[in-house]
Amino acid sequence: MSMNKSSARLSIRTGSDPQNNTMRLQKFLAHAGVCSRRAAEELIRQGRVRVDGATVREMGIRVEPGKHLVEVDGRLIAGCEKHIYLVLNKPRGVLCTLKDTHGRKTVIDLVGDTGARIYPVGRLDMDSEGLLLLTNDGALAQRLLHPSHHVSKKYLVTVKGRPSKKDLALLENGIEINGRLTQPCSMKLAGTRKHSSIIEVTLYQGMKRQIRLMMESISHPVTRLKRIEMGPIKLGGLAPGSFRELDSEEVSALRRAAGMTRFQGGTSEKMLGEIE
Repeated sequence: MSMNKSSARLSIRTGSDPQNNTMRLQKFLAHAGVCSRRAAEELIRQGRVRVDGATVREMGIRVEPGKHLVEVDGRLIAGCEKHIYLVLNKPRGVLCTLKDTHGRKTVIDLVGDTGARIYPVGRLDMDSEGLLLLTNDGALAQRLLHPSHHVSKKYLVTVKGRPSKKDLALLENGIEINGRLTQPCSMKLAGTRKHSSIIEVTLYQGMKRQIRLMMESISHPVTRLKRIEMGPIKLGGLAPGSFRELDSEEVSALRRAAGMTRFQGGTSEKMLGEIE
């Protein structure tokens, strides 16, 4: 049986197992009030059911309510884990990791115990600052970061000196970094000082230390890097070290930006009609 990476953590069994809290996927859908087990099996065969973002067509899949995320036609089924969506203004000197063996402060230290295991969506290196999303919605995080979905990330970047229009155009068109070609991006001169410039940079991909390496390639090293937007989410006036929960409209906007839909609170009559 073949499975893609995003579904690799699913428990696949053919018999009952009283030692765990899993149940067959078709039984879960029936218990959630989506449809009968027989109708659920047909939905699975048609490729209309996803578990943790991966399309499932096999009958042997078992899921654990509250752990695995089950969708039918792109709509989240009630009974799945509650998602948490936070936006944090990460200060400089804080690590984008869950835990640090050297005792340095991490973004998880800033948000504290949320009651769920949340992860940063992408990275800001230790010397960078600004907008960082944290969530336990793995499917959304994966799509937000994948370059094929073209979710923008906007930064204010302070560099030494003043880059020429020619230099910025070169970076916009793409350059080679560590054997990889950067995708087209946007570079706008946002301000100048005596010995430095502020560049508004919009990227649609995320290579490690990409902006710093791009600026070094034109001999204008970065002295400050701050992310101010990710897709439809803006940093706004959120203070450094502070965070807030995204509201439902912001979450919906993020999912649209990533090409996803979400249904909460049960199964609608329209959905039942489509399934039956």
